Amino acid sequence: MFSPEGERIEQFVGRPHDRLQRIGLTEEDFRDLREVQPFVLTEDTLWRYRLTYKGIEDSEDQSCYVFRIQPRQVLDGQRAVDGLIWVSREHQQIVKVAGKPLPQIYGTKQENLFPQFATIYQRVDEDLWFPVKTIASDILPFRNGPQRVEYTILYKNYQRFQAESSVTFGAEITEEGAKPPSP
Repeated sequence: MFSPEGERIEQFVGRPHDRLQRIGLTEEDFRDLREVQPFVLTEDTLWRYRLTYKGIEDSEDQSCYVFRIQPRQVLDGQRAVDGLIWVSREHQQIVKVAGKPLPQIYGTKQENLFPQFATIYQRVDEDLWFPVKTIASDILPFRNGPQRVEYTILYKNYQRFQAESSVTFGAEITEEGAKPPSP
């Protein structure tokens, strides 16, 4: 959820099924789950990427423009995606993103590698489109041997947040109009 100030609020609704063997989740993995895979491209983030038009093809039962998306630069601590975006020709909305999170991290003692993923978007409220599913399936080439990684994330129960508020700046409002505050 997001507060009216735009701050992210996370609420756990159940325990995850921990079936991990020979692999663990890092802070970068959690950031990818929150920020990279449910990819949102806005006017504020567009400058970070280079988009190249690739053509038209069908995806998710829609005719789509396809764009190659590459980060212009990945600064230390940033997470980004390198892949493809499908934009509905009819609705002008992203319907699918597929790619690989960046950077893949290779250290002297261990690696932190990230799987290819695909996120599907659907209309959830009038003209609002949101991610509904992310699927990852990849074999990651760790030094101690390849490791298959597979998972599915479902995004659901979207609800519109709405609030009403008013602001008063110290003036008293009467039937005759605003009256300045008394000293």
